[in-house]
Amino acid sequence: MPHFVIDCSENIISARTPEEIMQAVYNTAESTGLFAEGDIKVRINTFKHYKLGEGKNDFIHVFGNIMEGRTPIQKSNLSKAIISRLKSIFPEVPIISMNVIDFEKATYCNRSMI
Repeated sequence: MPHFVIDCSENIISARTPEEIMQAVYNTAESTGLFAEGDIKVRINTFKHYKLGEGKNDFIHVFGNIMEGRTPIQKSNLSKAIISRLKSIFPEVPIISMNVIDFEKATYCNRSMI
């Protein structure tokens, strides 16, 4: 169920392959124990055109979309774990961030639910 969408500057995938980056996010999310095995989905979008603060050349932002029901502490720990992992493999990237958004069970629908 959880979807992790990674937005990043195009240079990021020159340093590491998209597969390596996505696997790092996948493994870290899985290690939290918050999600059922095999349910995690990760995608990456690279950007050629973007504007950052002065002197900042690259960025990584992860959007974590998860089903409601986790505590704020669990969501905070998830963000911190993923950011720590990305920071360890991209120590030179000045902007690495993440936010977690809850899906509402009442309004969520997917193909298998129809």
